[in-house]
Amino acid sequence: MQDELLLLHRAKSLDQDALAQVHEQYYDAIYRYVAYRVNDLQTAEDLTSEVFIRFLHAIQQKNAPQKTIRGWLFGAASLILKEHYRQKKKAQLTELDDAMADDWIEPTKKLEAREKKQALHQAIADLTEDQQQVLALRFGYEMPVREVAETMNKSEGSVKMLQVRAIAALTRMMKGAEKN
Repeated sequence: MQDELLLLHRAKSLDQDALAQVHEQYYDAIYRYVAYRVNDLQTAEDLTSEVFIRFLHAIQQKNAPQKTIRGWLFGAASLILKEHYRQKKKAQLTELDDAMADDWIEPTKKLEAREKKQALHQAIADLTEDQQQVLALRFGYEMPVREVAETMNKSEGSVKMLQVRAIAALTRMMKGAEKN
C-alpha cells in the first residue's frame, strides 16, 4: 500500500517513469476486468486504453485519486463499461462473430454454442452492477475476495454474498434459457 501511495505521488508530478510503471503494473488487470465484461477483444483493448487516458487527464487536471491507484482505475473501468453499454444499447447494432474455427463444426452445434454464449452475456447483463463487478473481479481478474472487498469498498462477507447470489441468479437464468 505504501508503494502504491509513493507511485501515486510520483505520477501526480507527471513523472514519466511513474506513469509508465502505473500502466505496466495495472494494464493487464484492467484489461482482464474489461475483457470479462465485453465480448470483443479489440473493444476491450480500446476501453482499457480509455481508462489510462482518463487517469492521465485526471492527474493533469488535479483530479487524481487521493489514496489508491487500483481502486480509481477499476472505478473508471466500471464507469467506462457503463458508458459503452449505454452507447451500444442506443446503436442497437448486431454483433458479428468473425472468429474462425480450426475444425469444421456442424452448423446446428455452432448455432447452439452462439445462442448459449449470447444467453450467458444477457444473463450477466441482467445482474446488478455490484454482482457483475464481483464476478468480473473474481473470475475475470482472478482477484482474491479480500482485494475485491477493498476495491469495491465492501466487506468480505458482502463480496461473498454478492458472488453467491450472482452465481445462483445466473444458474436460474441459464436453466430458464435452456427450457425455451
